[in-house]
Amino acid sequence: MIRTRVGYCGGTTATPTYYHIGDHAETIQIDFDPSKITYERLLYIFWTTHNACRSAWSRQYMSAIFYSGEAQKKLALDTAATKEAKDGKVHTEIMELKEFTVAEDYHQKYELRNALDLMEEFNAIYPNAAEFRESTAAARVNSWLGHPTEKVPQSEIARLGFSPAGVKALLRHVTVDPTK
Repeated sequence: MIRTRVGYCGGTTATPTYYHIGDHAETIQIDFDPSKITYERLLYIFWTTHNACRSAWSRQYMSAIFYSGEAQKKLALDTAATKEAKDGKVHTEIMELKEFTVAEDYHQKYELRNALDLMEEFNAIYPNAAEFRESTAAARVNSWLGHPTEKVPQSEIARLGFSPAGVKALLRHVTVDPTK
């Protein structure tokens, strides 16, 4: 994964915001390097980390995949069919990505924003909110914090550019795999 951003997608409301979302859904946009992780693998993670068979209780929080191009569309539909055959009716909408509106800065990197000791480090590295939002390092640390049972490769920690105090703070939040 290169970077992630949260935002709004799938609706017709001009310039949606959290308080004026209209008919959009809250979404996450993922930029990824297909030589490191495939779109199919991202779909697998999507299908296995939430209940796609539960009806959405609002459009804002619906289950959706927004695809770019026919190859992504085919993979999304094929994996949805596999999920449905295994687990029952899938309530995930699969739609073409037409426009993505980036959410307000305070919505970005939710897990990381709740780790105040780590935010001190990130605020020093990225004093500009847009740079923080677009940061690969912030996306990775946010992911690690959201999946605390996964071991973080030691080599990844070294690449973050943290101060010694920042590394110490991170180690309070994650488990390290020293072999990687």
